[in-house]
Amino acid sequence: MNITELLKQDIMILELDAASKDDVIKEMANKLDEAGRLHDKEAFAEAIWNRENQSSTGIGEGVAIPHAKTKAVKTPSIAFGRSKQGVDYESLDAQPAHLFFMIAASEGANNDHLQTLSRLSTLLIDEDFRQQLMDAGSETEILTIIDEKEKEKLGKEEAEASAQTSAQTSGPEVLAVTGCPTGIAHTYMAADSLKDTAKELGVSIKVETNGSDGVKNRLTDEEIESAKAIIITADTKVEMERFAGKKVIRRGVTDGIRKPKELIETAMKGDAPVYEGDGSGASVSSGGSRSGFYKHLMNGVSNMLPFVVGGGVLIAISFFFGIHSAEPDHATYNEFAAALKAIGGDYAFGLMVAVLAGFIGMSIADRPGFAPAMIGGFMASIGGAGFLGGLIAGFLGGYVVVLVRKLLSGLPKAFDGIKTILFYPVISVFVTGLLMYYVIIEPIAAVMNGLENWLGGFTGANALLLGLILGGMMAIDMGGPINKTAFTFGIAMIEAGNFGPHAAVMAGGMVPPLALALATTIFRNKFTREERDAGKTNYALGAFFITEGAIPFAASDPGRVIPSLTVGSAVAGGLALLFNIGLPAPHGGIFVIPTVEGSWFMYIIAILIGAIVSALMIGFWKKPLEKK
Repeated sequence: MNITELLKQDIMILELDAASKDDVIKEMANKLDEAGRLHDKEAFAEAIWNRENQSSTGIGEGVAIPHAKTKAVKTPSIAFGRSKQGVDYESLDAQPAHLFFMIAASEGANNDHLQTLSRLSTLLIDEDFRQQLMDAGSETEILTIIDEKEKEKLGKEEAEASAQTSAQTSGPEVLAVTGCPTGIAHTYMAADSLKDTAKELGVSIKVETNGSDGVKNRLTDEEIESAKAIIITADTKVEMERFAGKKVIRRGVTDGIRKPKELIETAMKGDAPVYEGDGSGASVSSGGSRSGFYKHLMNGVSNMLPFVVGGGVLIAISFFFGIHSAEPDHATYNEFAAALKAIGGDYAFGLMVAVLAGFIGMSIADRPGFAPAMIGGFMASIGGAGFLGGLIAGFLGGYVVVLVRKLLSGLPKAFDGIKTILFYPVISVFVTGLLMYYVIIEPIAAVMNGLENWLGGFTGANALLLGLILGGMMAIDMGGPINKTAFTFGIAMIEAGNFGPHAAVMAGGMVPPLALALATTIFRNKFTREERDAGKTNYALGAFFITEGAIPFAASDPGRVIPSLTVGSAVAGGLALLFNIGLPAPHGGIFVIPTVEGSWFMYIIAILIGAIVSALMIGFWKKPLEKK
């Protein structure tokens, strides 16, 4: 497939009106949409911004290549835009961008077009080619320039491949691996930049590309063994264990584009550090802009989300058969409802905290960090420490493995294999388990017991204050020990004939998921697409009093989300008791609201006010994703 099969005259703008980066993306996305190349313009623009938020696609030298691979693309295409005056595109060289190629790659289609898109990105390294595009007077002339340059490029590649096959009797002096998050443009630009520079310096090189169409030109074990050094320029995962014991330079993908000479000369001089493998077969990222804490946390949250959504919805469905339909001794018992409740509550929610912890630990220490962190998270779950205990277990298990690695790094290489399968799991599980058992879980349980006894004194004239406290407690850790303490207290009050406290408990527990559902609907630009999808599910989870639906949001942004939810839940709990509401049922959400003592309408008003307060606080505190 040729470039001109993807780049057509109807998606060219020879004089952009845009005066900013945001304007460029909107104008070119509009052009693609008007030409019928997109299914969903907004989703496509969001995908473009998601890529930009990782690192600017303004590669310098007056060129920007915004790109995305998404199901929002109907037909794989390349849009062209030109700005004679230039636009501040936050380019790597801090200079204005004049030439814009917006690459729209589709998901699930034949990947032939991806190779064509990558070929375009490599052509733009040529200064003469860029100048010809700037001087072109029509869309037809631009297509002719690109077509001729592509044919010249393909001819050179064939000649170089033939010469390398016939002349090379030993492995390349330097090896390289390139990769960017989307694997479309920067991956191949870095590869070509390294190959062109190596040719100028008289250095033989082989470059492996980790693109969206898979790994191409994979490095062999023999080549790795004989190479002087390996250059990794990638902002995505790269298989690193194969380079153990070799001199490795690790940089971001943009360094491969902009600093190829420096990288190759460093490799040839032998100044690169030796990469110390651990036998885990792990993949690591060489670049990226996220902080370590955020990356580890989000790895846990994203893997926990299916357990929250799947389990929560199944629990909610079980309530359709009756509030007590999952209880064998109750008259309304239904075996299918009991199965749904068990699958969603006992199993999905039972694993949720352990999964959160396990994947946090894995993000920190790769596969060796998974077992100790997950076991610690499971201990936190069954020991009453909740998802906060799971967070602690995740980071604890991961960093225990990091420490163990350092302590065992001096062992002879003969022990490399046994370190991963024996030493790491035994020592890390032992240390993490002891710390969770003796230091973290029991003290939290003791504090919770004391708190429950203290709450027992809040009755009579202090009912409003009690409502504020109980409602707020339901949102502080959402399913954790504080939440469970408030819930247990409410159940105890029902047994004692006082139905008011549990009305505050359920109101406070319904607010977090409802608030986040409202926030993701009203403040769409402040949440990712995945978060907005999860937000829709939270309408149902909140309605059925399943507070855990808010956990992924709280875990990913605790500083803003947890205080906002606590305030709204406290307001709902306080209003419930202020309106003299009593709730005789322990669970059920909207199903049991008709059973309340007092005005069911005012009870709904209390819950809605609390949810709106939290949603507005979250919306005002969080920053738009495009501004990160």
